Amino acid sequence: MRWLVTGATGMLGADLAALLAAEREDVAALSRRDLDLCDPAAVLAAVRTEKPDVVVNCAAWTAVDDAETHEEEALSVNGHAVGPLAEACARHGATLVHMSTDYVFDGTARTPYAEDEPVAPVNAYGRTKAAGERAALRHGGYVVRTAWLYGAHGPNFVRTMVRLAAGHDTVRVVDDQRGQPTWTGDLAAQIVRLVRAQAPAGIYHGTNAGLTTWYGFAREIFRLLGADPDRVRPTNSRDFPRPARRPAYGVLGHDAWGRAGLAPMRDWRAALRDAWPRLVAAKEL
Repeated sequence: MRWLVTGATGMLGADLAALLAAEREDVAALSRRDLDLCDPAAVLAAVRTEKPDVVVNCAAWTAVDDAETHEEEALSVNGHAVGPLAEACARHGATLVHMSTDYVFDGTARTPYAEDEPVAPVNAYGRTKAAGERAALRHGGYVVRTAWLYGAHGPNFVRTMVRLAAGHDTVRVVDDQRGQPTWTGDLAAQIVRLVRAQAPAGIYHGTNAGLTTWYGFAREIFRLLGADPDRVRPTNSRDFPRPARRPAYGVLGHDAWGRAGLAPMRDWRAALRDAWPRLVAAKEL
């Protein structure tokens, strides 16, 4: 099978490209420098030239706060660019896997969001990603929503906590936002399983199971560091105002995996423990 991965130098794209190479899959890993997704002609040429069976779109504008004042620029990458990519895939017989986010929801739920729940984003980033979802779904293929990503190839919450643990006696972390920390290594493997199983097209939620708050996540990171988790102190979002509103509840349900005959991803704590040596080896910490 021939794979094309966009955004291949990002956190998820790098892990996915590495996994595919390790499994001796034929993969073209393209960075933003290699392919400007906002250029429809370049997108069509890349799909025509590379002749992929599968395209995984990991490229995105992910600066959530900056999107509030640069929504059009974010929309050009997260929304407008997805249509021509999906059209190119459909024209050349490639399956598209488009990555999205829990931020397409408003965060007011009390139980995990189902895959078919109506979207209602509360910030510019979420609106742009919802637009990308609509464009991808018009042409079939998969939309995989994820959340709270960490990995060995980019800035993320784990790296931030490790840095703060080294320089501060105590760290205040919000305890009123709930979600699912998700390791890019697990997500990459789940994407490969999804495609190989030839699962029905549609929306899947690619997050590790369970739920916690940023405070709970931080305490687990401190434990793995060998630091006292009580150095992490709970606070609330009002004490850390940000330009973009964050959903208070971003927990995603995983029923679509079972309907496709696939197991959902494992608990976030087990994933973090397994990821830890790889993060250290990659000098992430």
